[in-house]
Amino acid sequence: MMQDKRHKKKHIILLFVLVLGLLLPAGCGSQEPEQTGNVYHIYMVNKEETRIDYTDVSTDIDNQGQLVTFLLMQLTNTPVNTAYRAAIQEGVSMPSVTIRESTVTLDFESDYYNYSTGGEILSRAAIVRTLTQVPGLSYCSFLVGGNALLSATGLPVGIMRADQFIDNNGNEINTEEKVTLALYFADEDGEGLIKVNREVVYSSNIPVEKLVLEQLISGVTEDEAAMGANPVINGDTKVLSVIEKDGICYVNLDTGFLAITQSVSPEVALYSIVNSLVELGNVNKVQFSVNGETEILFREKYSLDTPYDRNLEIIRPESVVPAAETDD
Repeated sequence: MMQDKRHKKKHIILLFVLVLGLLLPAGCGSQEPEQTGNVYHIYMVNKEETRIDYTDVSTDIDNQGQLVTFLLMQLTNTPVNTAYRAAIQEGVSMPSVTIRESTVTLDFESDYYNYSTGGEILSRAAIVRTLTQVPGLSYCSFLVGGNALLSATGLPVGIMRADQFIDNNGNEINTEEKVTLALYFADEDGEGLIKVNREVVYSSNIPVEKLVLEQLISGVTEDEAAMGANPVINGDTKVLSVIEKDGICYVNLDTGFLAITQSVSPEVALYSIVNSLVELGNVNKVQFSVNGETEILFREKYSLDTPYDRNLEIIRPESVVPAAETDD
């Protein structure tokens, strides 16, 4: 096993050395290479792990795979500014890389979990922002040992884009936010929806659309249950990705979503998510997929191949549960 691991690392190192050989000019003179080509931001993390910043590099590389490799190597370099550290720190193995359509997937070894929680969030933000500058790449996915990277709450972080991380000059990526979410759970007979106002404190790097899904999956509190609210979604369901674009929220869940939860009707299960996401204001419709597939008949009744609008008819009249505060 150890020999295979060393062989894998050696293979990755050789790959980067070969690519680097394509990037360097002929000869070994001490003169600095002329800065030409396209300019890219290389993001880095300050040593207090409270913000990120960037320095610029330029390159003539136009091959997508080679450019990703080049930028990853830059992310391991110790910054000239001593107040900052590299996004990929020493002691964290260089990831293996897969590119598929507009998504680059990075598979780290288990030493990736050596980051502190705040440091990991900022390092991930730095990596995503750097790599999504590559033409044709809009999303970044993180794996550790072939499995989805888990957040501090134990849930997969999912596919990320650069604008999911709060910017404001880098000062709020690692902060917490408080928000009141309007969530819809099942009523007592599972045929209607009850609106629950829930206050949640959450890490600001989490897209609020994903936060809504995670809160629905987590079920109801004791106080909410006493008011007649009941869980809707199987608690083992995983959020694989959630992306809002042009008013449509694209929700990709694993097969746990297909499991029947108590006596909840398929209509209630579907519209608990739709109605909750539309409450955010920036979402008008919800497009579902399961493991990336949309050609699925949910509970043998609802096709997932088209987006769903909000359904107000199944909300139980005058059924609002007051806000209950939770920590995410």
